[in-house]
Amino acid sequence: MQFNGVLANLKTYEAGKPIELVVREYGIEAKDVIKLASNENPRGCSPKVIEAVRAEAVHMNRYPDDSMYELKEALAHMYRVEDKNIIIGSGSDQVIEMAIHAKANAGTKVLMAGITFAMYEIYTLQTGAKVLKTPSARHNLKEMLEIYKANPDISIIMLCIPNNPLGECLDAKDVYAFLDQIDRETLVVVDAAYLEYARFKDPAKNIDAHDLISKYPNAIYTGTFSKAYGLGGMRCGYGIAQPEMIQAFLKLRAPFNITSLTLKAAIVALSDQAFVEASVRENFEQMKAYEAFAEELGFKSMESYTNFIVLEFDATKNSAEIAQKLMEKGIIVRNLGSYGMNAIRVTIGTPEQNARFFECFKTLYK
Repeated sequence: MQFNGVLANLKTYEAGKPIELVVREYGIEAKDVIKLASNENPRGCSPKVIEAVRAEAVHMNRYPDDSMYELKEALAHMYRVEDKNIIIGSGSDQVIEMAIHAKANAGTKVLMAGITFAMYEIYTLQTGAKVLKTPSARHNLKEMLEIYKANPDISIIMLCIPNNPLGECLDAKDVYAFLDQIDRETLVVVDAAYLEYARFKDPAKNIDAHDLISKYPNAIYTGTFSKAYGLGGMRCGYGIAQPEMIQAFLKLRAPFNITSLTLKAAIVALSDQAFVEASVRENFEQMKAYEAFAEELGFKSMESYTNFIVLEFDATKNSAEIAQKLMEKGIIVRNLGSYGMNAIRVTIGTPEQNARFFECFKTLYK
């Protein structure tokens, strides 16, 4: 059977290894497996969410409210926008997919950082558009602007703020200065999946969604409940943009694209900001232990504004080998070899999980 030609060289997204796979392959009990590969919130979600989802479960026979009115109202209040400025997706990556499919085509190009979220490239190639990346691995707005000016057929610019999988974060003032130089026909996606973490660590990193879309009608701000809110398994994200853009993206949205349980979980999660704040605070307290650990063992850790940290190794160690040996001990991390890096990305876990990671790593690499 013949399929669309663009699929021939399209890579499949490699998700973090699930706990169930490690249990099956290595005979380790599930309770002894620590997953530090997918940047989930190790504290779980708010207890209020669990209670609400249990109560909502009796209505699983019904379709969810496809207007998502209550969730949009809560988000509109938080971000000082209106319902018409919001679109809901199954994770923020679905909103990003809509954005790319709405604007990119075989005659255009999409610009992104040298190393960034892999789905940007995958979604772009699905449309037949060409991917352009900066020479620098991290976000470099000067390089982006040079490439943009040299390529008038760029239809979309992807900004991951802060950036996954490296963890760096642009200052808001620099982002705005960059956007001032971008044509209003070029769509700019500000992927803020980890911004709850970045603005806690440094308020100068915060992108205000209301200000962003008010000043730059060609921009969309995307957020998620998968990280700081601890709802990765529920798959809920959102986009905030001008109504004209939201209406275009709605034409690509499937009906009932999130479940009734997901809808209820997201609504209640927004109401418990104390849980989110506590999670973010503990994240950075624990990140200090990773930075000290890297310094103690003599390898590099990248400064991170997220809930993960990248540990880089010299030629005496191999990141794939490290990730494999840790997995055999029941600790799942993300090898960044596919990005051309001799490094691993580690989600910041609970104090107990982190202590086990340090102990196991030292045992393997004395």
